[in-house]
Amino acid sequence: MKINKEIRRLSREMLRASFTDGQLDPGRIASLVDSLIARKPRNYIGVLKNYRRLLRIEVEKRRARIETASEVARETSSRLVANLKKKYGGDLTTEFVVNPQLLGGMRIRVGSDVWDGSVRDRLERLEQQL
Repeated sequence: MKINKEIRRLSREMLRASFTDGQLDPGRIASLVDSLIARKPRNYIGVLKNYRRLLRIEVEKRRARIETASEVARETSSRLVANLKKKYGGDLTTEFVVNPQLLGGMRIRVGSDVWDGSVRDRLERLEQQL
C-alpha cells in the first residue's frame, strides 16, 4: 500500500503524542489507537500500519545489541553500557550476545547504527580489497 502525505502526517502526529517525559507511554499509545479506530477517518488502516512501523523503529532506537566473540568482563560491559546510555539516552536497554563467529572484537547495533570492530569484518574487508 502506498503511503500518501495524509497517512504520513497523521501517523507522525500520533507518534509525537505517544511520548510522556521523553519515553513511549503504552497507555497513551492504546488510547490513541482506540480513538482512531472509534473515529475511523479516511485511510485509518494505512495510518495504523504506518504508526506501527514508526513505533517499531522508535523501540529499536532504544535497544542495543552487543555481540562479542567471548564473554566480556563486568567492568568493561558496565563502562560500555554507560557510554551508550550517554549517547542514546538513559532508557536504552542492552543485550549482550556471545558470537564466536566474530573471531575477536565486537559488533554493536543500536537501531540502524552499527559499529563493527570484529576481526571477521576486518578479514572480509581485506578479502574484498584483494
